Amino acid sequence: MPLRPARRFVQRFLRRLTAVAFCLCLVLAVAAGCSGEKKGSVYWLNAMPEYDSVLQTVAGMYTRETGVEVKIVAATAGTYESMLKDELKKSTPPTLFMLNDAVAVENFGGCALDLSGTEVAKELATDAFNLYDGAGRLVSLGCSFTCCGLIVNPTLLERAGYTLSDINSFIPLKRAAEDIHARAAELGFDAFTSNDVTGKSADRITGQVIDVDYWYEQMAARTRWTETPAAITGAYIENFRQIFDLAINNSTVPPADLVSGGHDAREEFTSGKAVFYFGASDEYPAIAGSVPDAAMIPYYCGIGGEEKAGLSCDGRDRWAVNGQAGETDRRATLDFMYWCVTDPEASALLVGLWGVMPYINAAPSQNGFLRDAQAYAAAGCYVMNRCAGLQPQPEAYRGAIAGALGLYCADPGDGTWESVRTAIVDGWAVYAARG
Repeated sequence: MPLRPARRFVQRFLRRLTAVAFCLCLVLAVAAGCSGEKKGSVYWLNAMPEYDSVLQTVAGMYTRETGVEVKIVAATAGTYESMLKDELKKSTPPTLFMLNDAVAVENFGGCALDLSGTEVAKELATDAFNLYDGAGRLVSLGCSFTCCGLIVNPTLLERAGYTLSDINSFIPLKRAAEDIHARAAELGFDAFTSNDVTGKSADRITGQVIDVDYWYEQMAARTRWTETPAAITGAYIENFRQIFDLAINNSTVPPADLVSGGHDAREEFTSGKAVFYFGASDEYPAIAGSVPDAAMIPYYCGIGGEEKAGLSCDGRDRWAVNGQAGETDRRATLDFMYWCVTDPEASALLVGLWGVMPYINAAPSQNGFLRDAQAYAAAGCYVMNRCAGLQPQPEAYRGAIAGALGLYCADPGDGTWESVRTAIVDGWAVYAARG
């Protein structure tokens, strides 16, 4: 081939190669742009300003790992609901927010995505802390929970000749408690701590243990309360009486002395004066230093089948996704949530913040009582929801019950117990009617 035509051939080839390369660059640039759009972003409106520092850390970790922007804005205390209402109207609304109770679901559930079947929902260890709207849509996923139950000192229990595995219902609990109380002088400790029916101490009975009546009433009706019912039947008050009687009659303090108050039940437990103590998961840090192997068991009260009972738990924080946000942002938000409950480092930070996360692959809780709650749920035991949170005008209602329990402690009998029943059942209807 002559030199000049060959040169023209090479020049044409190079021009074509340059054009192809230019087009390829354009395609790659467009593809990169589209890829960026598909990532979307997350905007989390946080209801609790005290969570902000940890959540910002988690957001930064996710952005560095995935390139997805996660913006977290903390509402000022007491302004969350009004801020959420305003933010949802904006062109770039929150994609993730909190719906923590039935009232919030009623107010904002209409714009929440149905989370049924999502990957993050599949990670749940239990659905006991989820919330549904009136149409049955899963609009809020539980992030954390608290629990209440009967706290046990396993070391003292074993010293008395029993183990935790022995106590799986009311009868073995009663047998152990009455035996320990009868041998208290010999053993150097008693069965139950004091249970004053005055002040904050009374709340452990009127706001926690009383849940056995409410819970089993729900179970019999095959429902769960999501709002305060107008009335209750009190069908299981005798079961409440059984566990209350067991506690006050096998205690460090005689029943009549519980009326005057002034006893420190937690101190009695942490100093090794008693095996059993009614309490809640938020007490674990104060207890674990003195009783590192402290465990929590259910409120056994003589109900058939209670061998499958779990702890009395209540959801605290719950996630909702904005169903009206753009598809890419919704997907980015669901991916972020899934990462939060499965990534070891991220979930450990969130567990440190919330105490526990009810998800299969989340980091384990450092709170022993919350771990116990998870273990019961994982074993297939039913979770008793904290119905006491729905008591009407709780301060007045609980005060009336505590007053009636005081009369009963001073003079135990069916006559004085009837005043307790009246305070619980009739009192509920009276306070609920007052709104």
